[in-house]
Amino acid sequence: MGRIIGIDYGTKRIGLAVTDPLQIFASPLDTVKPEEFYRFIDNYTKTEAIDEFVIGYPVQMNNKPSESVIQINPFIKKLRNTFPGKKIHLVDERFTSQMAFQTMIDGGVRKNDRRDKSLVDKISASIILQSFLDNRSNKKKTE
Repeated sequence: MGRIIGIDYGTKRIGLAVTDPLQIFASPLDTVKPEEFYRFIDNYTKTEAIDEFVIGYPVQMNNKPSESVIQINPFIKKLRNTFPGKKIHLVDERFTSQMAFQTMIDGGVRKNDRRDKSLVDKISASIILQSFLDNRSNKKKTE
């Protein structure tokens, strides 16, 4: 069983998270610039198998895609073309940045360190990925 990669896409930075080999929990992995993403994933797959991708998808309060889908949809399309055999799941990413920031506060991260946007991005990716894992686990329990 391979790992699942969680992605918090941004035009300046992409936050990445990864599951454990049993796909039970998510952990922050790294933050990369968009132009470095495919090189990073290519290098990562040399040592770890990836089964799926989970991408935070921007949704408004009325459950319709937000304006920022204009930027993320081409990324998703290229990811599908680059990894045609991998499933790609879209997960509502509303409030993940605020949740990541609160997680840092609750975890005792110093104020200066909380200003590090790359830390927020990879924690957001972890929240997105863990949300997917929890929902999948809950569905299996009810089936």
